[in-house]
Amino acid sequence: MKLLFFGDSITDMGRSRNISDPPVFAYGYGYPFIVASKLSEIDPIKYTVVNRGVGGNRIVDLYARVKADVWNESPDVLGILIGINDIWHELAVKNGVDVDRFEKVYSMLIEETLEKLKGVKIVLFEPFVLKGSATEKDLEYFLTIKEYAKRVEKIAKKYGLFFLPLQKRFDERANKYGAETYLYDGIHPSVAGATLIANSFVEFFKNNIE
Repeated sequence: MKLLFFGDSITDMGRSRNISDPPVFAYGYGYPFIVASKLSEIDPIKYTVVNRGVGGNRIVDLYARVKADVWNESPDVLGILIGINDIWHELAVKNGVDVDRFEKVYSMLIEETLEKLKGVKIVLFEPFVLKGSATEKDLEYFLTIKEYAKRVEKIAKKYGLFFLPLQKRFDERANKYGAETYLYDGIHPSVAGATLIANSFVEFFKNNIE
C-alpha cells in the first residue's frame, strides 16, 4: 500500500531529492518519516510512504505539480496539508491566495485527482497555526487560517473525502506545554509537533481507512 503526502515545508522538512541517497533520506525529518516508522512497526514491507512536500508551496503550486508528484505515483492513500503559505505569502510578498480562490483551486485539484486515480483514498489535513516568532507580530492575520480550514473541511464533505482535524490538538498541547514545544516558530513543527501530526494520521488511518 502506497501512502503519499503532498504539501509545503511542513511536509517537506528537508527531504532529499537526490536519487543516489539512501531511501530513508527521502522521508525528511517531519511527520512523513514518523508515519513511515510507525507503519513499519505494523508491517515492515506492506507500506510505502512517499514525501512530496515542497517548501513555500501554496495551493496553486500543488495544482501545478499534481500530475508529476501525485498522479504519476498512483498512491492508494493521499494526504494533503496546505494553506499557511496562501496566507503568509500575501503578508510577505503580496503573492498569497485568497480564501475563495484557495477553495476553487483546491476543488479543481481534488476533482481531477479523483478522475485520474480511481479508488484513491484522500485525507485532507486541517491547516493550523500557533503564536510564535513568525506569527506573533501579525497573529490576528495568521488566525484567518481558520477560515481556510473551514473551506478544507467543506471540500472534504463535498467530495466524500476524509478530514483530519489538527488545530484543536495543537491548541490543547500548546496550552499545556507551550506553543514553541510543538511549532517552533508558530508554523513549522518541532519533533513533538511532527509526532502529533503523525500520531493523529496513523490513528485515523487505522480506524477509518485500512
